[in-house]
Amino acid sequence: MRIRWSGVVGIGVTLVLLWWVLHDVAFADVWAELRHAQWGWLLAAVAVATITFPLRAIRWRILLRYEGAPAPLSPVWHATAIGFMANNLLGRWGEVARAYAARQLTGVRFTTAAASIGVERLFDGLVIIGLLLVGIAAGGFAGAATIKGVPVSRIATTTGLFFTAGLVVAVLVVAWPAWWLRLAERLANRLLPGRWAGKVVSLLEGVIEGLSALRAPGRLVAVLAWSVIIWTVNAASFALAFLAFNLTLPPGAALVLQGLIALGVALPSSPGFFGVFEAVTVAVLALYGIAQTQAVSVAIGYHIGGFIPITLLGLWSLGRANLHLSNLRAESAGGREDGRT
Repeated sequence: MRIRWSGVVGIGVTLVLLWWVLHDVAFADVWAELRHAQWGWLLAAVAVATITFPLRAIRWRILLRYEGAPAPLSPVWHATAIGFMANNLLGRWGEVARAYAARQLTGVRFTTAAASIGVERLFDGLVIIGLLLVGIAAGGFAGAATIKGVPVSRIATTTGLFFTAGLVVAVLVVAWPAWWLRLAERLANRLLPGRWAGKVVSLLEGVIEGLSALRAPGRLVAVLAWSVIIWTVNAASFALAFLAFNLTLPPGAALVLQGLIALGVALPSSPGFFGVFEAVTVAVLALYGIAQTQAVSVAIGYHIGGFIPITLLGLWSLGRANLHLSNLRAESAGGREDGRT
């Protein structure tokens, strides 16, 4: 029931945001903008955005270990493609699907894969916020600019503090794993039946294993470097999309748009983040004086263009792995018990 209601809320948010974005826009004008776009630049934007997914697989392999060695790249790529395809087709459970696919394809524990994805997200958040602050500093809009009454700079700094706190907590857990395990064991034995107490401790062991990269300075630096590369390449895809629609914007605009979209998709929405993506794009481009019709055209062209390749690649990987969407749905909804340890 919880999952069903979250889906209903997500669809509701999507419909409200799409109405807000589109109700003052003439579809004929949007279609004209799309028809007159420079499709070579738009295809280049989509290609560059798609390149970030294999780059993510390379980074994830640094974090994802099986019996002490990096997991093979091919199954890690397939799990990555499956996870992002699931984000597009199944909604927010794509990360669960990615961890499940990694378990099926590499043999790593589900909790280890899930924790490693959590580390990715922490680094993603810190790098995105850092690049967002660079974009804000580059200017191009009023320093006191707001989105729905909230200063852009406050959005960036508040979120940056959140991700920094998350990273600090993760470092504390891996710095003293035995202490956390003993604490979890005492609390679990006191509060839960014996069978469940063991599962809680086993779960925490998997999480700590997934956070192990935080104990290795070399791997930590490598993950950070790849995170910077991934999000710089992704920002370049937005800059190419601006060229496709003949928008003259300062270089920092791509960083600001990327950063605020990354924060915006944290809102509930339908699969594929439709509605949220378009609303944030319109709001951000308005800061630079871009008319709503042009902004909607950029959002639709880039979003649908980027949606298709990784969805097809993920479905192909799903077939190669002999998995099915029904497997991913079941795992996302609770999954088989043995898939979580």
